Amino acid sequence: MSRSALVENVTAMLADAGFTVSDRCAIRPKSFDVAARRHDDLILVKILGNIDALDAHTGIEMRRLGQFLDATPLVLGLRTRDEDLKPGVVYFRHGVPVVSPDTAMDLFVEGVPPLIYAAPGGLYVNIDAEVLADAREEQGWSLGQLATELGVSRRTVSKYEDGMNASVEVAAHLEELFNRPLTSPVEMLAEELDEQEREPDTAAVDPDDEQLVTILTRVGYQVHPTARAPFKTVSETDNREDRVLTGHSAFTKTAEKRARIMSSLGEVTRTRSVYVVDRAKRESVEHTAIIERDEIARIDDPDDLRELIYERTKRSGSEA
Repeated sequence: MSRSALVENVTAMLADAGFTVSDRCAIRPKSFDVAARRHDDLILVKILGNIDALDAHTGIEMRRLGQFLDATPLVLGLRTRDEDLKPGVVYFRHGVPVVSPDTAMDLFVEGVPPLIYAAPGGLYVNIDAEVLADAREEQGWSLGQLATELGVSRRTVSKYEDGMNASVEVAAHLEELFNRPLTSPVEMLAEELDEQEREPDTAAVDPDDEQLVTILTRVGYQVHPTARAPFKTVSETDNREDRVLTGHSAFTKTAEKRARIMSSLGEVTRTRSVYVVDRAKRESVEHTAIIERDEIARIDDPDDLRELIYERTKRSGSEA
């Protein structure tokens, strides 16, 4: 299957599952392909044929954007270099959860979450420790008796009942012994960022954008530069209620395309979007306000910027 067909299939599946899906981020470099929202659940989706193509820098950026936008980063892929992705299994690459389209279909359309995750050494499941302990006591078995049945140590059984995960084989044996489900769904959450990853050197501000970042900081925003997104920064106020995607360049056909993508992403992520240029040829591109560098330099607080974005996009919308 071509990557283009894979992207189309994934976006159609998300739409069928009730997600509002953004336009595809069809400009390189890109850390994700689409954003999708269903109610309060927002995901940033990277779609790959071979999931080993996801590098560490992209994984970190997906996790950063997930934190800044209150979203879950997710990779949908078909295979690794060695094998096809197994259905019902969650893989992880650079701290980002990875599933096959079939697993995503089960989760998002059928409401059936995955129970198995891949880790060094094989496939594992989360044992519901409380259910296991109750089942063993109802059976009248001691820790030692269950250990003998499983062929493991008494200490290992104790760890299962303390919350240690088990291999798929052990979990299947336990469920056969007690004739009840003992596993819980895999938490499909990205790893938390450490301080260095939150503001990494790889996302250093482009010299051309330093003035814009300085202005937004002075206005009252905390500015998070990006390296591989369709926008240059995600900016937020202290209460995180006002978020803005910003871009900056000369107003070219490529800039217009970026502004259009930012508009679509803004609608899905519930953020505002602004594209700063030296000389504006129009007031907005869909819901992205086009603002000249000199104009934004005169803004003093987030309310002024919010009002300017509203006026630009409102006027352009009424003219259309």
